[in-house]
Amino acid sequence: MSFVQDLALLATAWGHVFLAPYTKVEESFNLHAVHDVLMYGVGPDAIQNFDHKIFPGAVPRTFIGSVLLAWVSAPVIKVAAALDLVDSKADLQVIVRLVFATINAFGLILVRRAVSRWLGRLTGFLWTLLTCTQPYLPFWMGRTLPNMFALFPVNLAISLLIPNSTARASPTQSRLLAAISLLVFAGVVFRSEVALLLAPVAVHAMLFIVPPFRVIRTGIISAVVSMGLTVIVDSYFWGQYPLWPELYAVYFNVFQGKSSEWGVSPFYAYFLVHAPKLLLSSFFLFFIGFLADSRLYPLAVYALSFVTCLSFLGHKEWRFIIYVVPLLNVAAARGARILVSLPKGTLLGRFCFAALFLMLFANSGYTLFYTHTSLGNYPGGVALVRFNEYYKDVDNVHVHISNLAAQTGASLFLQTHSTPHHPSLPSPSLGMNWTYNKTENLATYSPSRFTHLITEASESIPRGWRKVECIEGFDKWSLMPDVLLNSKGNMGTVDLDLGTLLRVSRKILTIETSNKLCIVERS
Repeated sequence: MSFVQDLALLATAWGHVFLAPYTKVEESFNLHAVHDVLMYGVGPDAIQNFDHKIFPGAVPRTFIGSVLLAWVSAPVIKVAAALDLVDSKADLQVIVRLVFATINAFGLILVRRAVSRWLGRLTGFLWTLLTCTQPYLPFWMGRTLPNMFALFPVNLAISLLIPNSTARASPTQSRLLAAISLLVFAGVVFRSEVALLLAPVAVHAMLFIVPPFRVIRTGIISAVVSMGLTVIVDSYFWGQYPLWPELYAVYFNVFQGKSSEWGVSPFYAYFLVHAPKLLLSSFFLFFIGFLADSRLYPLAVYALSFVTCLSFLGHKEWRFIIYVVPLLNVAAARGARILVSLPKGTLLGRFCFAALFLMLFANSGYTLFYTHTSLGNYPGGVALVRFNEYYKDVDNVHVHISNLAAQTGASLFLQTHSTPHHPSLPSPSLGMNWTYNKTENLATYSPSRFTHLITEASESIPRGWRKVECIEGFDKWSLMPDVLLNSKGNMGTVDLDLGTLLRVSRKILTIETSNKLCIVERS
């Protein structure tokens, strides 16, 4: 049963990668860094070809996670190529994302096993069900956001913060110090907000478990080593000495207040908006487990303190608090176990069991809804894949990729007809002489330079060009109650089987799409 649960966590992460193989602009820095490391290597001359030299972004980001992911993915790519599973660079993107999803799934597996050892196998099983049926964590754990790179060391730390036996109410000193080291590393290298999760852990450790001197010494040593690592690696890749990317990001976003330019949310947004949609049913089950089992107080305080501190920052996004989802699911799983452990011979016991079943069913339904919606948010990836296929027998193509296309999936991995060429890929039939141009200010370039355009559907088509195909994208969900009213008369004469209900429900709740991008060629 333990292996099946581990496999379920892995399969859930993989399933989301296969369903939505394209990426958004938030993932592009790390994804393109992985691409460049795989294609060019990490030598001084190779770095001049890296994408960040042309598109550096608002703030520098660390290369540590990207380099490690590229190195781990390289042997997997070789095996896949030996098995004839790789046809183009687009396949490499899927492989890289599957490897990344596997790494983060392994972190969740360690948390699940820790929960099972401490609170029992049934609680661990319920933790797995809650985690697999939530929408955001499984969907994003295979995506190369900086937050997802921080997620793995944070989950390792969480697995160490959970006592390793039912006889203990707190972790051992060695496990706690190791957890602090991992949180320091994640905060210094990947995401500075992890420091707000580290703070309550360190304070609790010094007050009740570990001598303060040992906590401070561990924190200082971990910080120095982590800072040294990121400064050495990232100064090399960015060509700026010395450079600590996360310190730069904190100065830019917090002290200069630049993050507020992306929007400001009220103080309560994390508690009343983002946490409920991340947790779904776990949001309610958490309170049951927290109130019923005092052993969970430290873990709950870590998570709630972290979210409270982040709430003082104006700019808020769900991904900033993604780290505490596995932590809060521990108390939620304990609450779920209470519901299923009540005697089934009583009305209350049957009601609570049915309520939990409905919660998990609702989780799954919302997750399917969210995932289905998300599939329409990557028109750029769809457009570039179709473009590559449509003109695969054409030589000397020079295509301009619009800003919207670049933001919604048109990654370097999808530039399949241009150099660099990975040695694991089949030799190109026409040569790698296509040019993919992502220049944002098209006005500075003569249209005569391009043979094709992937342009926004709202843009006017230049004279002498023609549309080849338009790619639709998600707009909104529409509720059509008239369909239900018109169906009532017909339903009276047929059996209300599941298939009929599903067909009617698909007509009642429909997705509205519109053309987002168009493939244009010179006429």
